[in-house]
Amino acid sequence: MAVSVDLIDALKRLLRGQGMTYRELAARLKMSEAAVKRMFSLRAMSLQRLEQICDVLDIGLAEIAAESVRGKDSMAELSEAQERALVSDPALLLALFLSLNRWKQSDVLAQFSFTEPQWTGLLVKLDRLGIIELQPGNRARPLTARNFRWRRGGPMERYFREKLLGDYFADAFDGEQDGLFLLSGSLSVDGVRQMRQRLEEVVKEFDALLVRDATLSPKERIGVSLVLAQKPWLLQLFQGYRRALDAKG
Repeated sequence: MAVSVDLIDALKRLLRGQGMTYRELAARLKMSEAAVKRMFSLRAMSLQRLEQICDVLDIGLAEIAAESVRGKDSMAELSEAQERALVSDPALLLALFLSLNRWKQSDVLAQFSFTEPQWTGLLVKLDRLGIIELQPGNRARPLTARNFRWRRGGPMERYFREKLLGDYFADAFDGEQDGLFLLSGSLSVDGVRQMRQRLEEVVKEFDALLVRDATLSPKERIGVSLVLAQKPWLLQLFQGYRRALDAKG
């Protein structure tokens, strides 16, 4: 049985939403990248192959059908109002984190203190905010891209700077999975540009690893936060040693 063109187009959007490339999908399906590209370009796919791709993406056929009707790309960024709602309710923010990372309700209730009605209520709020689509069995289908970004200068970024940054650096980075690198120096403008590009490559690699490990059970995954930053900066304690600049040049 052949799969409709609309379903295949919807599947392509879901792949983009999860940041998964044809090469990564081919590796998971044990196919060549060329064969996967041909399958999508010709829009020729069997129902069995579609089910295999669903397993890779941890989605159901009903989700693809809904996406084919919806016909919208996944959100790459939340709105100001959506971010404000999340930062004002820590439980809701946790629910989003768990939903984006494909936690099943049984795992959530086993590892967190939510009751089933409380968990359902949080999912309903996320659905009303337009961040997820709540499906039967309390399955949460994220409407964001898996690698979506917080708004620059938005509520979440401000919340992180004001409330979470101190918490993040409060404990020593001495565990097996920890890493803290404090580097400073003087670079040319071109050097700074190249360093920025390298940081962006690390971000892409982090996104790719998220996609690769998304189908593992919660017990096989560790929550990880990666903070990358670069800016022209001099420690405040050094500012008193600066020579005042001559206004006349």
